[in-house]
Amino acid sequence: MNTIAALVATIFAIQLSTAQKLFPVEYQNHADIAVCVMKYANQADLKVYKVDYSNQAKGNAGLWFFTDYSNQADKTIFFVNYPNQADLKIFYVKFKNQAGWVNEAKKGLLDLSLFDF
Repeated sequence: MNTIAALVATIFAIQLSTAQKLFPVEYQNHADIAVCVMKYANQADLKVYKVDYSNQAKGNAGLWFFTDYSNQADKTIFFVNYPNQADLKIFYVKFKNQAGWVNEAKKGLLDLSLFDF
């Protein structure tokens, strides 16, 4: 019985995992998410702060780490030029404490599911 409880808890924890390690791809059809960088913070769904190390990109709070290889990333992204082509609109911030979601409805785009593993 304890094994089943541990398995259910593990699956639940995996389902709640979030992706913040990203790899930009060259073609949109290779990406999990299309992203557009906005000029102003009030136009964005997410304010992003780029961290220097992968272990700093925890949670789903806009702390992004760009990996060198796609197999190291939780999600792949493609940068588009126009907001109407994007799944997610972001704005880069200068300070870590400024990062976060503006549009909470889009938060699910960076959640991982069992099917992402």
